[in-house]
Amino acid sequence: MSFLILVRHGQSIWNLEKRFTGWVDVDLTDQGKIEAEKAGLLIKNQNINIDFYYSSFQVRANHTLKIIQKVLKSKKDFVRAWQLNERHYGELTGLNKIETAKKIGEDKVFKFRRSWDIKPGKLSKESSYHPLNIETYKEIPKELIPDTESLKDTYYRVLEYFKKEIQPKLINKNILITAHGNSIRALCKYLFNLDNNQITSLEIPTGNPLIINFGENLKINECKYLDKERSKNLLVF
Repeated sequence: MSFLILVRHGQSIWNLEKRFTGWVDVDLTDQGKIEAEKAGLLIKNQNINIDFYYSSFQVRANHTLKIIQKVLKSKKDFVRAWQLNERHYGELTGLNKIETAKKIGEDKVFKFRRSWDIKPGKLSKESSYHPLNIETYKEIPKELIPDTESLKDTYYRVLEYFKKEIQPKLINKNILITAHGNSIRALCKYLFNLDNNQITSLEIPTGNPLIINFGENLKINECKYLDKERSKNLLVF
């Protein structure tokens, strides 16, 4: 038996400002730090020994994991993988979601946010928001850095890494991943065999640990959100 715990980072500054964040590095709000600490306490109450920790390259996910580890009193190193990053929102990056919906229509914004294979226009390589111009990504080969992504693109990016580096370790080991709304949606699509319509309805709340219990041959025995009050209206697997 093994456990995989997925945690979307706590509320970030741009979550609060309702901006498309993508690969831009922004930190947690005070509320986000509280959410991360609560996530840590919820995980601690499960009495599960975490063998491996993973996070994306992004500070909001890293900060969330560090807060969780502090609550768990764990000093283990964690692996940072850019493949677990949030979806790249292309030319929408930095824009306010409400204002953008007023300009181009709510339906179009919803399609950009939730559709399977529709992607926004490319972000200019001259933009300060482009990963090529962010110090965090200097060591990633330039040809691997996207200008925009659909959920489909994000799915294949995340899954390639997950299958190679994380899934093999799930045999009798417990793993915790802090990542992002769309990278976790990608993992859920794979783990729960969701179709392209189901993934459109999947909400991933900030700071609410999703714990998955695996049995033999990595068959899922049980899955639940640990913060029950915040998961009442979420898709049940």
